Amino acid sequence: MLTRRRKPKIETERMTLRLPTHSDYGDWARLREESREFLMPWEPAWSSDHLGRKAFTNRVYWASRAEGAGTAVPFFLIRRTDAHVLGAITLDNIRRGPAQAGTLGYWVGQRYARQGYMREALDAVVHYAFKVLDLSRLEAACLPENAASRGVLEKAGFKYEGVAQSYLQINGRWRNHVLYANLRYDRRGRTDVG
Repeated sequence: MLTRRRKPKIETERMTLRLPTHSDYGDWARLREESREFLMPWEPAWSSDHLGRKAFTNRVYWASRAEGAGTAVPFFLIRRTDAHVLGAITLDNIRRGPAQAGTLGYWVGQRYARQGYMREALDAVVHYAFKVLDLSRLEAACLPENAASRGVLEKAGFKYEGVAQSYLQINGRWRNHVLYANLRYDRRGRTDVG
């Protein structure tokens, strides 16, 4: 007898975090398009077909395959009151064995920015990564001038670890990034001994 494995889903106070589905396309494409100028300074350059249905279909298939293989968990942020896509947060590059680590990347649509949605999502995904996936370390990186991203990471318990030179190509240019990490059993900054 073949049994289907339940797809990951996280409920927060205001949102459901779940894998993207084909039916999310219209809402996602509209949000990305209207947020283009807001997002472009912080993201890799968009391909010419970035907002196309075929590219989105490939994104949905990748999400399902990556989650099934245990290499990534790409969550869409869905507001429960109206089922709108607010953004996304992806736990990617999951490494097992001695590392037990993963990397977080995220975005939120411009009209939903600075309303606490990403902090709520980050808190939920950190808990999921540590308690459900049994990871030990989560990493995230952002541009040094991205004060909003740095602030949300710090409020979610991530600590600054340094700078990675030419870390990612953002909007067509290799850019340095500041590195943050959240450790499952983090003792950095604590004064209690034992």
